[in-house]
Amino acid sequence: MVFKALKVFVVSRIPRVCAVTFLAVAMAIPGWAQAPGQHGSGEADAKKDDPGTPIPPETSSVTKHDWTAGGQTIHYTATAGNLLLHDDQDKANGSIFYVAYTEDGAEPKTRPVTFFYNGGPGSATIWLHMGSLGPVRVISQSPEATGPAPFEWVQNQYSLIDKSDLVFIDAPLTGFSRAVGKGTAKDFAGTDQDIKAFEQFIVRYITVNQRWNSPKFLFGESYGTTRSGGLVAALQNDGIEFNGVTLLSSILNYNREAPGLDNEATGYLPSFAAIAYFHHKVKTDLSMAEWVQQARLFARGPYAEALQQGDKLPAAEFDAMAAKVAAMTGLSVEYVKEAKLKISATRFRKELLRDDARTLGRYDARFEGWDPDSAGETPGYDPSDTGISGVYVGAFHDYIQKELKYLSQEPYYLSGPGLNQNWDFKHRPSGAPRTGRGEQTMPDVGVDLADAIRKNPKLRVFSANGYFDLATPFFSTEYDLSHMDLPEKLVGNVEFGYYPAGHMVYLNVDALKELKADMVKFYAVAQQR
Repeated sequence: MVFKALKVFVVSRIPRVCAVTFLAVAMAIPGWAQAPGQHGSGEADAKKDDPGTPIPPETSSVTKHDWTAGGQTIHYTATAGNLLLHDDQDKANGSIFYVAYTEDGAEPKTRPVTFFYNGGPGSATIWLHMGSLGPVRVISQSPEATGPAPFEWVQNQYSLIDKSDLVFIDAPLTGFSRAVGKGTAKDFAGTDQDIKAFEQFIVRYITVNQRWNSPKFLFGESYGTTRSGGLVAALQNDGIEFNGVTLLSSILNYNREAPGLDNEATGYLPSFAAIAYFHHKVKTDLSMAEWVQQARLFARGPYAEALQQGDKLPAAEFDAMAAKVAAMTGLSVEYVKEAKLKISATRFRKELLRDDARTLGRYDARFEGWDPDSAGETPGYDPSDTGISGVYVGAFHDYIQKELKYLSQEPYYLSGPGLNQNWDFKHRPSGAPRTGRGEQTMPDVGVDLADAIRKNPKLRVFSANGYFDLATPFFSTEYDLSHMDLPEKLVGNVEFGYYPAGHMVYLNVDALKELKADMVKFYAVAQQR
């Protein structure tokens, strides 16, 4: 299939909206209300008079395209541009870059709009944009490392453009998004700060583009799932209901990473089993799905019970458990004993293929790398990161400049400078019957997501998981989404999908095909009244 050539190019300025409806809703959202100013002197007055970073106008590059697959043609408009965010004094403090793909002539009332974003925290959305369900996708050699330029991007036959308009958003300070005016990283580098920024953007987008009456969906990857859990609840609380949320490679509860707990060990074991199966390091006649199910039962049963005994586990039981863990994960019995039955994901990446002098990818354990030697306990790099970064970055810049006609003198930040290292993880959840409404030191947005489902019983959630993901293991996601204290009638609102891929499921084109098929079914159900 050939991606058809550019038809029209327009640069337009988006006017500020002053509709009464928008102002009423905006004033209801925390951070939009006007706050009284304070007077000072000296240095304080100097800072007050400093305009800060220049505030850009809201501009966009608009181009026309066609997408064809399965005998169907979609005529669509691509809009690459920016929208402004505002602080508590209604002063512009952020400029958010986005690319939207919207079907021409579609009725907004029946045409869904889906908001996409990656995670990090502090990551741009280049990966979802150029690899997942957008109208185009990068060609990579996954799970082999993709070589240098020339790179290729093609029409994506598995795009969701036939079912929904698509809006890809770069988080504040990532990609081409920037702090402006007197805005700083502190305004955005935090769980709740980030949720607030995305809510403002979505309100602005659906207002400018008159999409208030459209079915609405969120699609987040990695930390983007953390964002989605809090964001859908925040939007819900401000009267903006969503039809569905897709969680790709989830991390919903950061508290499970606390030291002294067994959550990490049990959560990763089924992923280790799947990866060992893929690399032919286990002996079994079962299918991979059956093998993984055996690992689930083992992890939540005998393995968890053994770990709970800690140092008091009898020696004979310790030896027996080590043998079972080794058989399940492809590691040696001696290594499992030395690790006290608990294997870290980083060590597993180094150990499983040690005899082959290879290491495994963190985001996608199908990828293999080489270290200078095989004596260490941790890999020197992540081959599933380095193997695809060049092609995604190069193809993205080529695409937006040549096809979308978007030109910028600013650098495109794959990761916002200093964002991840300085992230404020504190979070005030929406609805917390067990812990009260106080602040969490680390976010558990399962609380928010459950609150949103209880308040909007039509809200559907689809959890997409890669079997070979060592960043966000699927078994931990299953646990989190199964412990939201939902009423029995609403438990079925949460669905799961599993794919022979890693964190970025779409790197395996066969898995992308499966994901698209699952999305078609999910969107149909989520739009039923």
